[in-house]
Amino acid sequence: MKRAELAEVRLREYGILPVVELADLNQADDLFAALSAGGIAAAEITLRTPDGAVALEKLIERHPDALLGAGTVRTLDDARRMVGIGASFIVSPGTDEGMIDYCLEHDVLVLPGVCTPTEVLRALHAGARLLKFFPAEAAGGVGFLKALAGPFRDVSFVPTGGISENNLENYLRQPQVVACGGSWMVATELLAAGKFDEITELVRKAIGIVEAVRGDS
Repeated sequence: MKRAELAEVRLREYGILPVVELADLNQADDLFAALSAGGIAAAEITLRTPDGAVALEKLIERHPDALLGAGTVRTLDDARRMVGIGASFIVSPGTDEGMIDYCLEHDVLVLPGVCTPTEVLRALHAGARLLKFFPAEAAGGVGFLKALAGPFRDVSFVPTGGISENNLENYLRQPQVVACGGSWMVATELLAAGKFDEITELVRKAIGIVEAVRGDS
């Protein structure tokens, strides 16, 4: 199995993807330990902070078998850097054909952001196979995703943006949803306060929701 395909399979197995905005590099190890204790050795480390890329590289070096990728990747240069440090996947808030092409060339899973039919077509034509539905709640939530999935029944999505413990189940019950990205499990205020035990508990609850939904299907 190719690397990108394996990353997609693992993401589907987890069903959730913690989206982390890490402001303090020194918290990277504690964060990963908290996620692992909760049952998921995976995270999307965003490039929204100066320490994001460094933290991701550090985690990849220490946990080479984990599913660790870069989020908020907005330029091809950033994608190149993240692929270069060994990111398992690349997540972008929008669709950039050059970025998709580069990731495909290097066998790295890429999730371009989409929220309209035109953007879905654009991402598909560029070769992407798994799309980030973003910003999910602001764009219309599950209702809009259902409408979008109508003409794109063979397309898989990872909804992100406004998803929480309260609406996670509704998204996961949509057949085109591979996993849901969310920051509620790893909220910046929890990280700032060093509440890693609470992060672990939130991850456990989220995994419980995933297991309940997929056990019903």
